Amino acid sequence: MKQLIKVSASDFKLIFRDPSLRVFLFLPALIYLLVNLFLPWLVDRYEGVVEYVPYVLIVATIENTQMFGFIYSMVLIDEKESEVSKVYGVLPVSKPAFALSRLLIPCLLTILLTWLLLIIQPFYTLPLMPALLFSVLAGLIVPVYALGISIFSKNKMEGMVWIKVFNIAVVIPVIAFFLPQPLNLLFTVFPTHWAFQGLSHLIEESTYAWQMLIGFAYFIILLMLSVRRFTKVHYS
Repeated sequence: MKQLIKVSASDFKLIFRDPSLRVFLFLPALIYLLVNLFLPWLVDRYEGVVEYVPYVLIVATIENTQMFGFIYSMVLIDEKESEVSKVYGVLPVSKPAFALSRLLIPCLLTILLTWLLLIIQPFYTLPLMPALLFSVLAGLIVPVYALGISIFSKNKMEGMVWIKVFNIAVVIPVIAFFLPQPLNLLFTVFPTHWAFQGLSHLIEESTYAWQMLIGFAYFIILLMLSVRRFTKVHYS
């Protein structure tokens, strides 16, 4: 536990020391301003915008999750480049548990930020617990995103390329809302598709359980595979 606290403190020191990472800590504030101030202004000024509000809110919540995903992917790549990861590899702790525990705090912060965004946005009165359920699902993006990019990247240059790939993969399922069946089913291969559909059904006050359930199962499987691969390549 003491080692985890030390490593977590070291992670946050690195984030606050690096200006390129520190600036991303303001991303949630920017998203909050866009959703709560700019979007209502657009809706009041342009009548046609209102039909796109659910999709903007869905993308905003997912973008909210990418802040810590991006930051921690850079932290993990940095320790790989500096070979600090090999030092962590000899710690007398379970490597999968160590990897997951480091991502627990950013995951919990992401869940809180996403839940608050859903609760205070001015367009829909979403029930608290279902909104929290979606926020937990969205929070699972953080460890999968950070571990996935770290697995594929040997250095920060490669990491930036993979971040663009992951960003597209996370957001692109929103296109499914604008396509007729069965073309929209093409996007079911993306895990965030199920999170998008779950939140859309929640906003429409229709059944969302199946979408959430599939989304949780999909992300938990991806997380298990990511942790398994990460512990093999990161600490050696």
